Amino acid sequence: MEEDEETPKSIPKWVELEYMHMRTLAGPGATVHFTHLSQSSCSTLESLFAQDADPARAQAYAHQKSVLELMKEKGVPLEKVCLLDPRAEKELSPEDGDGRFEWFLFGVRLLSAGDDPPRDRTGELRVLGFPGRRLGPVQMTTDTALGVTKIVVQDKKRLSEIPFLDHPTIVFNAKESVEMPFRYISDGKDPVLPPGMREHLHEDLNRSFDF
Repeated sequence: MEEDEETPKSIPKWVELEYMHMRTLAGPGATVHFTHLSQSSCSTLESLFAQDADPARAQAYAHQKSVLELMKEKGVPLEKVCLLDPRAEKELSPEDGDGRFEWFLFGVRLLSAGDDPPRDRTGELRVLGFPGRRLGPVQMTTDTALGVTKIVVQDKKRLSEIPFLDHPTIVFNAKESVEMPFRYISDGKDPVLPPGMREHLHEDLNRSFDF
């Protein structure tokens, strides 16, 4: 995971929920590294990870160093890191889990102080020369992208075999709902959201109407 080191505030609640969900989707035996973080973001994530040491989740670490610095430290060459990139020529396939890659890298598009428009972290990583794979034409949340990657390279399913919901509407009651502008994995009826996300969205919707 390549984050944005200049995020000025504490990590938003929805980001915390997505990041914790990534650990669940990656599963036991996997490791998720969050890089290029501010000191405050590192502290927040490290505290969250320490509070939840469930062995059914992937291990997770927060770093201020960049992904390139972490690669050098771990001895992982550039050609062994796959950047999930919507502009990549090749689609991610089960064959990409045969050992040709050691790490899968996800960039995050975040708005930092002074950034207008928002910085495209994937675009910044693309120019470094990472081999890339795409996950399809519709933008996914970062936890969804990680979950889809795991299904493809570890569970050996092709993207065409994964049930998706595009831009689903989350209905809270007869009068309140919100449309999500992303693609999600479907559980057969509803989008697979991080635990607590539905409640957070409802609270956020209600806050937007508080005057």
